Amino acid sequence: MARKNILEGLMTPKEETPAAAPEIARPRSSAGAIGAVSRSIADLKSRAMLDIDPFEIDAGGFQDRLGFSNADDAALLESLREYGQQVPILVRPHPDRPGRYQIVYGRRRVLAMRDLGLPVKALVRELDDSGLIMAQGQENTARRELSFIEKANFALQMQQAGFSRKLICDALSIDKTLISRMLSVAERIPNEVIRVIGPATSIGRDRWLYVADLYEKAIAAGMPEEEPLLFCQTDVSEERFEAVLSYLTSRALNLVPQKKKKPAEEPPIISAEGRKLATLTRPGRSLVLTMPQGDFAEWLADELPLLHKKWQAAMKS
Repeated sequence: MARKNILEGLMTPKEETPAAAPEIARPRSSAGAIGAVSRSIADLKSRAMLDIDPFEIDAGGFQDRLGFSNADDAALLESLREYGQQVPILVRPHPDRPGRYQIVYGRRRVLAMRDLGLPVKALVRELDDSGLIMAQGQENTARRELSFIEKANFALQMQQAGFSRKLICDALSIDKTLISRMLSVAERIPNEVIRVIGPATSIGRDRWLYVADLYEKAIAAGMPEEEPLLFCQTDVSEERFEAVLSYLTSRALNLVPQKKKKPAEEPPIISAEGRKLATLTRPGRSLVLTMPQGDFAEWLADELPLLHKKWQAAMKS
């Protein structure tokens, strides 16, 4: 399986639940004592670290990272080869496939251990879907900060899955105002375009909002959604963003109606006495004669048919 596909779907390895530690016998058992024992076993399970076959770990959670570095992956693999896995990943028992696990965080370590043919050290937690995304979000906050568009993409996935706005804000450690702007960007820019551009870590909120505005206008004007991707011919995420922005900007210029230039006025028409009678302008193929209202203007309007007849006669002679 290609690494890209594994990264998009697979999560931390499964960890097998260890045998429960023997309980101290008591003369009498009670419901309270049994409940305490059950909680103690559950606590042991939640703290256990197991060695799991990395191929028993399936996808889970949401796609948080939009880009991966081959150099970073190679460095991680060599570190694990030389020093072993020092930090465990987190998984949960697969809710639909008994005996398998879903990753919560630690995808790259799972992939590296697959390449090395070694088991993965993993913590296994019983997590519902809400607990999974909270754990994933907290792990991202503790590690390298997600870029604006990675957070926006992550938030949109959570919203589409039906999670509340509050839970999304808590998972990403952001406020409601920012989450609204993030969702506005992720909803208006096609997911394929976001995925191809990648994390663009140096590109902030305002520029992404600007691109979203341009995208919305361009699509409304008939632009195919993925047309700007034709210009993403670079390996650098920020440069792909700039290429899309440049294309959308140039396209937007053609969508804005150009202001019509005011027709230039010709020199005024002057009477024999030196008084201004009228002005001429030539907008397009028209000729506009402008003069103040008065007796002469009224007379000219009345005489215009006769003047036109005299002109026709003169043209025929």
